[in-house]
Amino acid sequence: MIAVLDFGSQFAHLIARRVRDLGVKTLIFPFDIPAAELAERKISGIIFSGGPSSVLEKKSPRPDKGIFTLGIPILGICYGHQVMAHMLGGKVARGRDREFGKEILRVKESAGIFQNLSLRETVWFSHGDQVVELPRGFKSTASTPACKHAAFADEDSRLSGIQFHPEVTHTEHGRKILKNFIYTLCRAKKDWVIASVEENIIAETRALVGKEHVLVGISGGVDSLVAATLIHRAIGNRLHAVLVDTGLMRKGEILEVASYLRKHGFTNLHAVDAKELFLRRLRGITDPEQKRRIIGHTFVNVFEKAIAGELKRHAIRFFAQGTIYPDRIESAGTGGTAAKIKSHHNLALPEKLGFTILEPLKDLYKDEVRRIGLHLGLPKELLFRHPFPGPGLGIRIVGEVTREKLDILREADAIFIEELRRAKEYDKIWMAFAALLSLKAVGVMGDARTYEYMVALRAVDSVDTMSADWHKIPAPLLEKISNRIVREVRGVNRVLYDVTQKPPGTMEYE
Repeated sequence: MIAVLDFGSQFAHLIARRVRDLGVKTLIFPFDIPAAELAERKISGIIFSGGPSSVLEKKSPRPDKGIFTLGIPILGICYGHQVMAHMLGGKVARGRDREFGKEILRVKESAGIFQNLSLRETVWFSHGDQVVELPRGFKSTASTPACKHAAFADEDSRLSGIQFHPEVTHTEHGRKILKNFIYTLCRAKKDWVIASVEENIIAETRALVGKEHVLVGISGGVDSLVAATLIHRAIGNRLHAVLVDTGLMRKGEILEVASYLRKHGFTNLHAVDAKELFLRRLRGITDPEQKRRIIGHTFVNVFEKAIAGELKRHAIRFFAQGTIYPDRIESAGTGGTAAKIKSHHNLALPEKLGFTILEPLKDLYKDEVRRIGLHLGLPKELLFRHPFPGPGLGIRIVGEVTREKLDILREADAIFIEELRRAKEYDKIWMAFAALLSLKAVGVMGDARTYEYMVALRAVDSVDTMSADWHKIPAPLLEKISNRIVREVRGVNRVLYDVTQKPPGTMEYE
């Protein structure tokens, strides 16, 4: 595989996704992973990501210097390019001119990572520092008017550095550069094919579980559904699925998911109506993290009660979760320096259960999960439903969760999604949903003054969930959606459209 060492880059996941798209397994590791640990793994190449630090700062991140002696090809990107030069004896300095955005790169020779590329390439820069002196044995391979060593290489040791970002779409032939690195320099094998990934997950699950039984919670989202289907393929009826009606689901979702599971042979399906319990425990709670914790703990309580008899009969050992790769990063689950952004519902379950956690999707991105789901034969209407958080509508209501607010939000959200589908806009969007703000505003309806809730609509475009841009819904469609919500949903007199990117915002409101 290819190892991406993360120096705090917002693009680390994008690098990993690009390499996977080229057919090679890729995992992200903290920048300070010991060289000995990398040596023990079957690694074809290493990529140093960019990062916000400057190598001129005393406490800026550095990789283990032993990595340079492993004989494994390395590609340094932006900060990774600079830290490689600095540690190997070159010199980095503040650039006279900073470069941000598209630049024309002058390639000196169509070879190495620039094989089959032209001598003038459009690339994307984002840097202030730059390499001003190369380490011994290295040669400059590309430049711009403001950056003499925009790329360098040591052909003998197969070490390369580039000041620009090949992983972003603004670099016209960035995919080719990465392809040259992983196949020409690293001689990696193309083995990351969804069909084989699926087979490996099923085989690994079967080997790990043995003859034991597994418990899985179905939230209604794509991740838990695909995870449950994979495990069911691996161990059959030794999988015990718990579908909890928390009262926090989208309109009609519980019936639709339960119908799918029963139709596809999930004989050990435990459907539990826990709406009142969740509402009672969430009463008066306004803090987002506290809501997430309560929802997670309540799930555990419901699971324990729902399968008490099964636990006695089968001594269930494993608890399966639909955790995907970005979940682990956002919850600082890789052991690196990532800041904790939020507690994920499917990572917040307490250890008191005594189960071994089973996470078949833990190394996958959302689009890969969907591709596996397609290969497994899951219905598209479930598989391509927009992402839905484990805590459900509980974190799409800003502030206290009540029955009234849930009823209002469910109806508003259903109208929003229905109109997006009718207009054939739904499939163009990564995620769209309505959120209810616990604020009221004055309005006029039927010549009378109203004082009712505000609904915020959010629709975003994304590839890997780590960054997102707001989706440009046509104004006439937004107007139609707003009119329907205000007209048909009692308790709402104002509709807002959220145009915040991620970062600085997040996908969800809480």
